[in-house]
Amino acid sequence: MDIFGNFSALIGEKRKRKVSLSEESDFQYQDVTLEGQSRIEETQTSRLSIYLKLIILIIFIAIGSKLFYLQVINASKSFNLAEGNRIRPRSILSSRGVITDSKGVWLARNKPSFALGVYPSDLPRKKTEREDLLNKISALAKISKDEIKQKIEANGEFSIDLTILKANLPREEALILEEEVAGLPGVVISKRAIREYKSDSGLAHIMGYTGIISSDELAKNPNYLMSEEFGKAGIEKYYQTELRGDPGIEQVEVDSRGRIIQVLKDFNNLQPVGGNNLVLNIDYDLQQKMTEKLVSGIQSAGPEVNSGVAVAINPQTGAVLGMVSVPFYDNNIFQGEINKSEYKRLLEDPSLPLLNRATMGTYPPGSIIKIVTAAAGLQEGIITKNTSIETPQEIVIGEWKFPDWKYHAGMSNVTRAIAESNNIFFYAVGGGWDKIKGLGPDVLRNYLSTFGFGAKSGVDLSSEASGLVPGPEWKKNYKGENWYLGDTYHVAIGQGDLLVTPIQMVKALSAVANGGRLLRPQILKEITDVDGNVVRNYSTEVERDNFISAENISIVQQGMREAVLYGSGRILADLPVSSAAKTGTAQFFNNQKTHAWFECYAPYENPEIALVVLVEGGGGGYEVASPIAHEILQWHFSR
Repeated sequence: MDIFGNFSALIGEKRKRKVSLSEESDFQYQDVTLEGQSRIEETQTSRLSIYLKLIILIIFIAIGSKLFYLQVINASKSFNLAEGNRIRPRSILSSRGVITDSKGVWLARNKPSFALGVYPSDLPRKKTEREDLLNKISALAKISKDEIKQKIEANGEFSIDLTILKANLPREEALILEEEVAGLPGVVISKRAIREYKSDSGLAHIMGYTGIISSDELAKNPNYLMSEEFGKAGIEKYYQTELRGDPGIEQVEVDSRGRIIQVLKDFNNLQPVGGNNLVLNIDYDLQQKMTEKLVSGIQSAGPEVNSGVAVAINPQTGAVLGMVSVPFYDNNIFQGEINKSEYKRLLEDPSLPLLNRATMGTYPPGSIIKIVTAAAGLQEGIITKNTSIETPQEIVIGEWKFPDWKYHAGMSNVTRAIAESNNIFFYAVGGGWDKIKGLGPDVLRNYLSTFGFGAKSGVDLSSEASGLVPGPEWKKNYKGENWYLGDTYHVAIGQGDLLVTPIQMVKALSAVANGGRLLRPQILKEITDVDGNVVRNYSTEVERDNFISAENISIVQQGMREAVLYGSGRILADLPVSSAAKTGTAQFFNNQKTHAWFECYAPYENPEIALVVLVEGGGGGYEVASPIAHEILQWHFSR
């Protein structure tokens, strides 16, 4: 048998070795001739050829199997991946809710606008191509490339959401840019809505404004889109969730450059749902009049006087009817995107137009706080309605003198002391003098806190100060000084370290006007959906009740009424309705100037409006603040 398995005679001489049958040999007959050697080599070559053919066959089988898997078995998955390259989900922004006053007058609404934006997912992947594109965008839109990169990175390098690069484009600029960016992948001119505000009535501090959501805000609200408008201040910020609505989504077909070819109908699209509307307690007409009269009153106070506050509340419900802080700003300058240069100018303005003085300004209240001191003294039994003392020009304690602002001859009781704003009487109520024991610093501090001072009023705005109600412990901790009788005297008449906000003051005033209920000030009246259906009503929220007896409150009310009849508030005597009032003149920072305060409510028998007016550094409350309040109430009750 030859090496190919054929039975044939072997050719050539053979050398043979006998092998025992019982042995197992590893020897074979070998052909030592040239012809035999050739056959052995042919045999080895043939084996290699067979092995090579087998390997090639295996490779072809493997490739064929893979192709079969990709083209047949996995065809559906491959198709979907290919479709993903040309079909994109696009977010649809919801319409932000409208804000109106209590009578339906719009205060904030939406208007169409244009913006330059990019879809990061459709930008070139190659670094050089991407850089070239960003350079083109920068040159066309006059935006620095670094700013563009920052905005894209904040949204995500490959995000499918629109990144706004330049908002609120003028129509002419938008049309030009639309032509210039038409061939650029992922770059679009987006048609979107921005806010429009009424700007003629000092509403900016109430309304606030919106802007494109920042990276920090997005981090805290991961369900938002990078292109969304977000409330930055005021009502817009406080009620952001209600105003926002729910964005939608649509599937669009895009070309290789990311440009939309068509919107795919009935392709898992989700329509956006508009945000809810806000109806405020604000009376726009009253707001306008308060702004007009406050600005006029400030101007008449002198060239160095440029700021003030007026706040009006319904004392029966806590509804904020009007709120003006002067100077104010036009929140329309922030339409679509915050104007950095304008914002910088406002920040650097020494008159602080961005500051809502009604909620963030803190001031010594002066004599308007005496209504609280009186209520505390009556409730604690330190005085009664009939308690009378002789009030000199000043009280002398050792080397210290505590004067009255003017000499009030004769005996004085609590109602007369309120009407005439007698400092001596309230020194005695606060710290003790003559036959009046005095409340003392701790009890006085507790009553001030009970009336809402030293804590935020709870008004529904995004920023608010707490003010300060000082006491012995506070003075020791923060000044490293002991508390003296003179400190109590000063707090009792609204001086010293006592600081209040105008919104706190009108809140406390309302508690006196309504008979002893401390109400949370409320700007929002109700929330409605896109169809006008009421979603939520905001009812009166009573924070505290019956902390001063009705009898004692009525005595304080009587003192304020007497102030109108013959005292420091008699400027209101000619109103078409009865009223009650209290003036205040507050020193600050050892300045020769004084803050002018005036607080009042009307009608006296059944109050519907409580009003506080402050003119910073304006002088006396009677001379400067009371005429402003008079003109506001005169208009209000004559319309």
